[in-house]
Amino acid sequence: MSAHEMLTSNAALVEGALGQYIAQQSSLTQVLTDAMRYSVLDGGKRVRPTLTLECCRICGGEQKNALPFACAVEMIHSYSLIHDDLPCMDNDLMRRGKPSTHAKYGEATALLAGDALLTLAFDVLCDPVNGAEAAVEAVRELSRAAGYQGMVGGQIIDLESENKAVDAPTLQAMHAGKTGALIAAAATLGVIAARGNQIQMDACRQYALHLGLMFQITDDILDATADSLALGKTAGKDLEQHKSTYVTLYGLDKARQMAKEQTDSAIAALHPFGQEGQQLADLAHLLCNRNQ
Repeated sequence: MSAHEMLTSNAALVEGALGQYIAQQSSLTQVLTDAMRYSVLDGGKRVRPTLTLECCRICGGEQKNALPFACAVEMIHSYSLIHDDLPCMDNDLMRRGKPSTHAKYGEATALLAGDALLTLAFDVLCDPVNGAEAAVEAVRELSRAAGYQGMVGGQIIDLESENKAVDAPTLQAMHAGKTGALIAAAATLGVIAARGNQIQMDACRQYALHLGLMFQITDDILDATADSLALGKTAGKDLEQHKSTYVTLYGLDKARQMAKEQTDSAIAALHPFGQEGQQLADLAHLLCNRNQ
């Protein structure tokens, strides 16, 4: 199976499970459920949940154990996109090729839909299929990645860096939190679901950390070079908001070289898995060479 086929297959699996998890919830108003479904369904590459599923697989685990964790990761990711697009943050009217959540439902409903997805994610993490011990470990892993030590912490650095020229360590710290932490957690949740060992945990985490940095560098390259239709979101936002990126700091050629180096490092981290890690290696190549 190619990396593209793997992504497509996993996306369909996660899409179905996400729909079921949200359908199980009752809301005082239908608009909240509608906004949640609008934000989390029918869009995105599902890279993060794919990492959860595939890291579980290469550690010898079963897909049914990884699926709740994969859905929880995607709920956290979708909540972050809703909030990231709000006028008080990036103020973006387009996401995944359609109007952003607040553009369609209004700011207040979008804010609450994000809150609802965030909290639902931790309910889903506690799906009894994995048992209490694995659930506690997963909650700790994802809460740290999503909170002030990870994604939220990276986001505040991003906001504070607007209209400023930041140095390389600040840029790396920002994206290690804003992008890398959740990608790393997605991979380690797969190991937890498989009841993997420490060697497997370290290998998957290192793979994901390098993958996350490559993903962000590639995002910066695409923001500077692609158009909005291809991206499915507004292109050129970084330049418009005077943000420092890997492109503004290093230039396009160096940024492309850095993305390739991170791809190579991600693939090297998969060495303990032998041939079992080939699909994740192919995924790294696919994401480095993507156009959206």
